[in-house]
Amino acid sequence: MTTETVSIPIEEYQLLKKKEAIADDVVLQLEASLKDLEAGRIKKVR
Repeated sequence: MTTETVSIPIEEYQLLKKKEAIADDVVLQLEASLKDLEAGRIKKVR
């Protein structure tokens, strides 16, 4: 399998790295929320 490379501006790379960190955090929060839901630790509030 051959590897391809792509050149992008440093600003775009930094933006993509920030978005990756945010997306990872959102996924972790979603997983934690689903575990809380399954364990019955979520209450309805009005």
